[in-house]
Amino acid sequence: MTSIGGAASSGMVDWNLAVATATRLVRPGPEVSRDEARTIVAELRRHAKASEEHVRGFTRMGTGDVHDTPVLVVDRPGWVKANVAGFRELLKPLLDKMQERRAGSPGGAVLGAVGGKVTGVELGMLLSFLSSRVLGQYETFAPASRDLPADANGGGRLLLVAPNIVHVERELEVKPHDFRLWVCLHEETHRTQFSAVPWLRAHLEGEIQSFLSETDVDPMTVLERIRDAAQSLAGSRPEAEEDDGGRSFVELVQTPAQREILGRLTAVMSLLEGHADFVMDGVGPAVVPTVAEIREKFQQRRAKGASRLDMTLRKLLGLDAKLRQYRDGERFVRAVVDQVGMDGFNRVWTSPNTLPTKSEIAKPADWVARVHRKAES
Repeated sequence: MTSIGGAASSGMVDWNLAVATATRLVRPGPEVSRDEARTIVAELRRHAKASEEHVRGFTRMGTGDVHDTPVLVVDRPGWVKANVAGFRELLKPLLDKMQERRAGSPGGAVLGAVGGKVTGVELGMLLSFLSSRVLGQYETFAPASRDLPADANGGGRLLLVAPNIVHVERELEVKPHDFRLWVCLHEETHRTQFSAVPWLRAHLEGEIQSFLSETDVDPMTVLERIRDAAQSLAGSRPEAEEDDGGRSFVELVQTPAQREILGRLTAVMSLLEGHADFVMDGVGPAVVPTVAEIREKFQQRRAKGASRLDMTLRKLLGLDAKLRQYRDGERFVRAVVDQVGMDGFNRVWTSPNTLPTKSEIAKPADWVARVHRKAES
């Protein structure tokens, strides 16, 4: 098997084992013939191209630019490999620090080899679960490679996960042509956000690195905090210690400084996801005849989850917070556009200083007052 980025099996995470585990455990996709698969891939590519014009015309972002961000129609293992490559790039500084700390401890090399394999298996199990649920993704952080081409600036590609799109359109019993275009409108909005706002990728990466740099680099400390979090979520901690208020695993392992950074990241992600939903709804009625039916059925699916296990894992991984981001972010974008128009809203992309804060996502008028009044004074 080809390694992910060189010596991927060394260090704190066995990345090759993560890919192998996820690929082995991933659920098979819906049954389609070879001809059907070719037709689906070709249609998704056409829809992605058409969505580019629709989104840019509606948002007034990047109009006239021709971006070369690749569109990759992938299967579930392909999505896993892309995300492992992205995680490896993002986590490298943190894992290098943890590796240095562990190397200086007694038996550190042996612990590192064993721990790397355990972590690789755990990451693979997580990715196998997620790989059957993601319809599309704008992947920003994995370095360019033969399997993952990137734009001219070295980062970014649009992933459309064909088996999952087909699975959901069949589950919802909606028109495949309309649903595929609807999905592409959402994902194309993310591609437009990053291609039309050149500082956005570096800003997000900087915030994530700041978050990671605050992590305890002592491996035993990290493991103890993870164990405490897992016990509290499993209900095995003594009742007197259960003061976490039902927070997710992600929230439970944060330091105070990380919570501040996460607040900023949450606001940005709410903006990006809400903007994509707003654009999808704004463009949809003109180009997707059954958009109202699709939207209603998809919202119901989002809200209830597929099973008790799915709902438990969503809570554990903090995915319920992502669902709130769609809702809160869309409400923010709609309120701002209603008040100051699309061009007024687009001031949000001026610089990191004009991004909404977490509190402003909940109170759009505060963002309008801060950004517009300051600009007009």
